[in-house]
Amino acid sequence: MKIQQIRNATLVLEYAGKRFLIDPLLANKGTYPPYPNSLRQDQNNPLVQLPTSIDNLLDVDAVIVTHLHLDHFDPIAKEVLPKDLKMFVQNEEDAKEVKNAGFFNVEILQEDTVFEGIQLSKTKGQHGRGEILKLTGQVCGVVFNHLNEKKLYIAGDTVWYDGVQEVLEKNQPEIIVVNGGDNQFLEGGSLIMGKDDIYEVHKAAPNAKMIVSHMEAVNHWTLSRVDLRSFINEKGIAAHVFVPEDGEEYTF
Repeated sequence: MKIQQIRNATLVLEYAGKRFLIDPLLANKGTYPPYPNSLRQDQNNPLVQLPTSIDNLLDVDAVIVTHLHLDHFDPIAKEVLPKDLKMFVQNEEDAKEVKNAGFFNVEILQEDTVFEGIQLSKTKGQHGRGEILKLTGQVCGVVFNHLNEKKLYIAGDTVWYDGVQEVLEKNQPEIIVVNGGDNQFLEGGSLIMGKDDIYEVHKAAPNAKMIVSHMEAVNHWTLSRVDLRSFINEKGIAAHVFVPEDGEEYTF
């Protein structure tokens, strides 16, 4: 498989001969206002430009949208993605909204969805802790499975909690993608994984290779790549945990 970090949580995944676009945020740098009540109120989102042209991201077999927050499925993605593309979403509510945007090949992920011989299993996520969950809403992740590939778990926008541990115990993924960056508002705590969450994932799946996505691309990030790499080195886990720059690609 090949996993390319594009920007924020946007990935291009080549898996069992198929290409997937994950959580497309496709606008030009600075298109949207900053998330309120958070850091960097003087910077519009996305904070950085795409590392490749949009055209390179449209040649895919399917799109997976883990949830509908702007930084995972934005108006530009709705505009430029071909309307007949296979779109996978987490639930009926999201399917309705994606269909309203003009897409007509929309499927709700289940625990045993099969696409072109690839098993896609929807997993739970928790987009923060405590009261903030009333605002963040439902999210999902996905486990990819195929005879000719290593098992892959894309966790989506979640913090470390028992649901993630269950996914790891049940599926034993060899490759894991987590959303780091420890994004948060001025109050309410982490919305996605911080360095301690990432370390917990590693401890629960010590033999897996992990890629940390969703970094330094929208204004409310609080964990930098530099600080995370320093933490990973300190813990002695740099052989297992990778922090890609935008555009970087890994083959497993």
